[in-house]
Amino acid sequence: MITFEHISKLYPAHDGGEDVRAVHDLNVQVNAGELCVLIGPSGSGKTTAMRMVNRLVIPTEGRIMVDGQDNSSMDPVLLRRSIGYVIQQVGLFPHLTVAENVAIVPRLLGWGKPVRRQRADELLDLVGLPPVKFANRHPRQLSGGQQQRVGVARALAADPKIILMDEPFGAVDPITRKQLQGELRRIQSEVHKTIIFVTHDISEAFLLADRIVLMYRGRLIQNGTPAELLRHPATRFVTDFIGEDQGLRALQYTTLAEIESKLPLAQTAAYVPNTNTNSEHASNRLVLPGSLSVLEGLRHLAAADTDTASEILVKDKQGSITGRITNSDLVIALSQAIVADGAQELHANGSSDVGRDGNDHSVGNNLKETDTSNTREANGVHS
Repeated sequence: MITFEHISKLYPAHDGGEDVRAVHDLNVQVNAGELCVLIGPSGSGKTTAMRMVNRLVIPTEGRIMVDGQDNSSMDPVLLRRSIGYVIQQVGLFPHLTVAENVAIVPRLLGWGKPVRRQRADELLDLVGLPPVKFANRHPRQLSGGQQQRVGVARALAADPKIILMDEPFGAVDPITRKQLQGELRRIQSEVHKTIIFVTHDISEAFLLADRIVLMYRGRLIQNGTPAELLRHPATRFVTDFIGEDQGLRALQYTTLAEIESKLPLAQTAAYVPNTNTNSEHASNRLVLPGSLSVLEGLRHLAAADTDTASEILVKDKQGSITGRITNSDLVIALSQAIVADGAQELHANGSSDVGRDGNDHSVGNNLKETDTSNTREANGVHS
């Protein structure tokens, strides 16, 4: 759906020095229906990369393919109208009603007024703002979280295949932010858009992303699923950027089926595979889908009756029991995660390696690039 092919962006230095390379040889493919999060410290080039998709920023080198077509060959106005765009400050028109704000792109595309209003009402319902209550209000009559919901609805109005979101929840309070993140997950599960989402918040990235692209100094450091970044960090910078709770976070992306598959065959063979059950308990044991995470399995065990809390029977998508995991197995997995976090913290405290901001010679050597973040900021180039 979206492919960055050897994309670079250079900004001329104002003082006559060397050009500032905001993005350097970026190669990333974002698949249809995927929510891809671009993340990195300030000055990493993540927002610059995103803005090159709808040509708000023009690349110096390389090309970006959008749905199989080089976006440099596309009319920039038509391109932008075909891509939803959500920004941190929302950008609603204060003189228009909520419904009129949502329908602004359909209006530019020539949709009739009744169709525009119907579409606005549908999307306000989708984002949790009943149109009978909110459609005729003006932006000043909305809270910050409600305005952001309107911004999301507006981005979806013309039913675009692609949506760009530039730190859309960065200006709201933590409680509202959490609610909006949950709303986005729900909406994406229904509409399946291709989304590029920029954030500096690693927790937000892991909550939302199908794919995470971690950048530093304009370079791609690692591109993979949340589980891949947690289990196989490409560099020490990735580990440090994820944070001190990497081990526990990894349990959110380790399934019961993975734990069960690594256990001794004699243990899993104690139960007949392909035994089908629709009951939450079999032989007084808890039955859970193998797709659940280890943390979810632990929560189910904690909530179960004491008679059924000793082990879990793991079932596949067809409901067939494939094996069992004991309470001890889950506790061991949890303990290993805690130990991993402790070792990471000890290593971080005793190491001169890079921290989350990336400002260290060791990372500069690993990336084979000098630190240009201060120069970039001086020239007004930000993430």
